[in-house]
Amino acid sequence: MRKFVQSSLSRPFISSFIRTFSINTDELPVSEKEYRTLHDFFIRRLKEDARTVQYGEHDAVSPVDGYLAEAGPITDDLEILVKGKRYSVLEMMGSEEKSTPYIGGDFAVFYLSPANYHRIHSPVDGSVLNRWSLGRDSYPVNDYGLMYGKDVLAKNYREITELQHQRGKVSVVKVGAMFVNSIEYVQEKDVWHQGEEVAYFTFGSTVILLFEKDCFRFSEGKQIPRDVKMGETIGEFY
Repeated sequence: MRKFVQSSLSRPFISSFIRTFSINTDELPVSEKEYRTLHDFFIRRLKEDARTVQYGEHDAVSPVDGYLAEAGPITDDLEILVKGKRYSVLEMMGSEEKSTPYIGGDFAVFYLSPANYHRIHSPVDGSVLNRWSLGRDSYPVNDYGLMYGKDVLAKNYREITELQHQRGKVSVVKVGAMFVNSIEYVQEKDVWHQGEEVAYFTFGSTVILLFEKDCFRFSEGKQIPRDVKMGETIGEFY
């Protein structure tokens, strides 16, 4: 699959991909005809004015276009509840040292479908404390994968970046999807600025945000689950 979508043989499929997923071509910085492969189109950038980052020094914004599928508290046992299943934050993060700061905190899960813009942006202003990779294989992270898969959010291949915001730590967990474990960073800066592009997925996947206890609250009056755009405010630090 990887070889095919990255080859010129996949180019004729771009138009049907656009039609199938109703992709808004007005947001493209170039004509669809200028993409050489389906992979090039899949990791497309958008026009500079296609998204507005609702910047706020004490706010967090959505790091992606996608579906805010779940949000809520992290238990004292370091578990989160997603689609009725419990997932271990300890297993997700890989050690007690890295997971303990998030006891009693909050989490948010963003699912990206094949139709979505697949570039990842920083949800906050913060300095990079640590970055590490875990897992080897990846299984589906769509609704069926979350409901019936074996702990996909905690076991799939994942890239984790921990940031220090002025009000507390924030971990950005980027989870690989079925078939393709490719999560590519586009910069190696020690400081991330809210809304700035930091990485992209090859094919669909999931981003999980973890916040420390007593420092963050989700925006009131906004439904969860819901579709979100990159740069949309999801909550604030206090």
